[in-house]
Amino acid sequence: MHSLRFTTETSSNGVVERDFVVGEAPGVLWSPVSGPDHAPLVLMGHGGGLHKKTPALTARARDTVTTWGFTVVAIDAPGHGDRPRTAQDEQARADLRQAVVAGENDRFESVSVRYSTALAERAVPEWQATLDALQALPEIGTEAPIGYGGGITLGTAIGIPLTAAEPRITAAIFGGGFFPHEELIETARRITVPVQFLLPWDDEHVDRQSALALFDAFASPEKTLHANPGDHRTIRWTGVDKEFLARHLGRAAMSPA
Repeated sequence: MHSLRFTTETSSNGVVERDFVVGEAPGVLWSPVSGPDHAPLVLMGHGGGLHKKTPALTARARDTVTTWGFTVVAIDAPGHGDRPRTAQDEQARADLRQAVVAGENDRFESVSVRYSTALAERAVPEWQATLDALQALPEIGTEAPIGYGGGITLGTAIGIPLTAAEPRITAAIFGGGFFPHEELIETARRITVPVQFLLPWDDEHVDRQSALALFDAFASPEKTLHANPGDHRTIRWTGVDKEFLARHLGRAAMSPA
């Protein structure tokens, strides 16, 4: 098993932020300055072409810590953030850019599906190794309930196979903005934990019917869909169930200081 090695630590506004490395995956852990051990742990995925510390992801993570007393973790997907890019990563990015410039949506979809599938195959074992390493920390342990806090696009393309493969995840937030191919839909049929699905109603590349088909595929007895106007880059989420993870994971016994 890969061990977790912390590399930096800072603290501000009641939140401790620690960078770490597990195997080849760099990550970041946000936790309350003070609070009980074994608080719920939320995994957060980032979007395609982004990284573990985007302003939006960091803001969501810190809000989750200060509002609920949870611990939050994010790691860079392969070829993203602080990680080196392989020749496959570079070629896929070039092909995606060319397809966008040429207005070739069919080609964009084909490359996107192929690349996101390959990334998920690499990322899921890394997330599982990260979970193993975090559960070895005494403040987290095996008692902490675990949820997937999502991230649309790539965060969901990785999050769905991770949630299907990982029984430690007991609730999940996913979102649209990517191409839900047949293999991913089949994977969604294996997910039975509570799901909240966020749908950009007017995405520039992804037909909303395919996103609705993905939502329909989840076998979860409890699942909700929240759709808002806009594409995945410009959407403003309103009416979202902000207590979803707190309701299913439980609140921490104490609020952070």
